[in-house]
Amino acid sequence: METTLRGVGVSHGVAIGEVRHMGTAVLEPPAKQIPPQDAEREQGRARQAVEAVAADLMARGNLAGGEAQAVLEAQAMMAQDPELIADVERRIAVGSTAERGVYDAFAAYRALLANAGEYLAGRVADLDDVRNRIVARLLGVPMPGVPDSDEPYVLIARDLAPADTALLDPALVLGFVTEEGGPTSHSAILARALGVPAVVALPGAGELAEGTTVAVDGSTGEIFVDPSAGKKAEMEAAAAARRAALAASTGPGATSDGHRVPLLANIGGPADVPAAVEAGAEGVGLFRTEFLFLDDSRNAPSREKQVEAYRQVLEAFPEGRVVVRVLDAGADKPLDFLTPADEPNPALGVRGLRSLLDHPEVLRTQLTALSEASEGLPVHLEVMAPMVADRADAKAFADACRAAGLRAKFGAMVEIPSAALRARSILREVEFLSLGTNDLAQYTFAADRQVGAVSRLQDPWQPALLDLVAVSAEAASAEGRSCGVCGEAASDPLLACVLTGLGVTSLSMGAASIPYVRAALAKYTLAQCRRAAAAARACDSAEEARTAAQAVLSGE
Repeated sequence: METTLRGVGVSHGVAIGEVRHMGTAVLEPPAKQIPPQDAEREQGRARQAVEAVAADLMARGNLAGGEAQAVLEAQAMMAQDPELIADVERRIAVGSTAERGVYDAFAAYRALLANAGEYLAGRVADLDDVRNRIVARLLGVPMPGVPDSDEPYVLIARDLAPADTALLDPALVLGFVTEEGGPTSHSAILARALGVPAVVALPGAGELAEGTTVAVDGSTGEIFVDPSAGKKAEMEAAAAARRAALAASTGPGATSDGHRVPLLANIGGPADVPAAVEAGAEGVGLFRTEFLFLDDSRNAPSREKQVEAYRQVLEAFPEGRVVVRVLDAGADKPLDFLTPADEPNPALGVRGLRSLLDHPEVLRTQLTALSEASEGLPVHLEVMAPMVADRADAKAFADACRAAGLRAKFGAMVEIPSAALRARSILREVEFLSLGTNDLAQYTFAADRQVGAVSRLQDPWQPALLDLVAVSAEAASAEGRSCGVCGEAASDPLLACVLTGLGVTSLSMGAASIPYVRAALAKYTLAQCRRAAAAARACDSAEEARTAAQAVLSGE
């Protein structure tokens, strides 16, 4: 009998196929003791396994490219962390085997990450995958991972490690479903980049029997178990209609009555540019420059290295708009040379712009590099600061931009409720706003964006979050300024229409989502989008808001 399950849809599309489960995770190694004379040999085995796994992750990253490469390189750095390796060797020196020393050292590090909040807690799955790969290599057993299959299937897992997600073959993996994760997890981000339909945060997904047929809707988050022939036909028809609409929708983003809504791409560096250009991005709405800095947590990249990376991106969008976010470090993305190591609650401490204002030389070098990179190019460069709390923050950033001789628009990200509530004040110092809905939800609801237990409060359809978007957009309109959205909310086609109705002036998202959003906007007038936005804000829950907006736009 057909049954329906509901998780969180994170990557558009429909997948219908048989269930295959992720390979079994590595078992816990036995806690046996080794004689002292074997310690040096075991330490050597551990080091060799670490280096082999790190090299494999780097190779997978080179094959995958784009955002996946940055994620996998970060995993390789985890494997090679000097303090972690030193802890492994200490454990082996007092009698642990190589595999047990790795397992226990990673367990201690895992506990630290799990309690660190936000981005770091969300990297626990990445750390577990590194541990499993090293232990598997030491035990001589197959790596845990994607199952072998000659026939296409729907992959089911507790969670997916980036190393597995990055190299999924879309010809075989029709879609995937995970028990854990959220809209901003690495698995979700990489699924969108691959264009693979995906649903996360589905309790009990692991209980689906191998070989069961399921139909996955990556837009709604619905899973139909043993779907009827009618349900299959209905979903396939809807998917075909969606593909036809995507193919027919080209050109700049706009509503059906011609109201322009520029559709921009979120990128992490030059490797992400080709996909953005191919998707028809009208520019870049969020250039996450921290990927340049995360290559070496101990030293900032040179001005020359920064200039080269920035210029590659700027050259790709002649006459287009490129919005660069200056380094967003601290808490979720710690850097040894920049961020405090002993903050009791780093998510609420010195991060983002606060870190840069404490280290003006780092900000000055980055702004100078951006100025040099843009010299002589016909690009509309805009530079924004993360984690702006008030007018004083905005003024300090604008002053720094002017002092660096930067010829660009200066802006502020709205990620803290205070910035939304005082947006008009902030706009007296800067020229535009950009809403980071992931962090704005996190700070509005006191809900860590990587913790599945509070995922309902991370839903961008939450009416309170829509209220803050509306407040920001209204302030920008009153001041004659622009107000874009660069958070994951912009990648939801239905929500993109609502955001447009709230007064948002541009939308920025992963390249794979641009065609879906363009096609959705082209179906409705601005007046319809405004009515849908009003209906959503009148509700008291995210689910009700989504349903109300859908009802307005479908004419029900």
